[in-house]
Amino acid sequence: MKSIQTTQAPAVIGPYVQANLAFGRLYTSGQIAIDPATGKLVEGDITAQTAQVMANIDALLKEAGSNWDHVVKTTCFLTDMGDFDAFNAEYAKSFADVLPARSCVAVAGLPKGALVEVEVIAMLAEI
Repeated sequence: MKSIQTTQAPAVIGPYVQANLAFGRLYTSGQIAIDPATGKLVEGDITAQTAQVMANIDALLKEAGSNWDHVVKTTCFLTDMGDFDAFNAEYAKSFADVLPARSCVAVAGLPKGALVEVEVIAMLAEI
């Protein structure tokens, strides 16, 4: 197993790593809308926060040598299911023709007051 770390995604805020590579797969920790340049949660609605979350995940995918076409599973956490449609609209922008399997659940709260958190599992290469 190899840990993945990049300054293009937010520094961790607890006892975990940004992502791990194991057996040809990338497992990311959940990403919230922290701007890696400032270390602060981005201001704005679910659309703004989702855009930052997806940018953070993109940085981890690139650091590991993967991309959105190789994401096989995402788990998404929303603090308000009323944001579901707006979240989906922004989330979908990261994917082209290849869509991952996905779970999306409502949660009572997320770190730093975030509205959304997303984690992914991605392949490094097609099998």
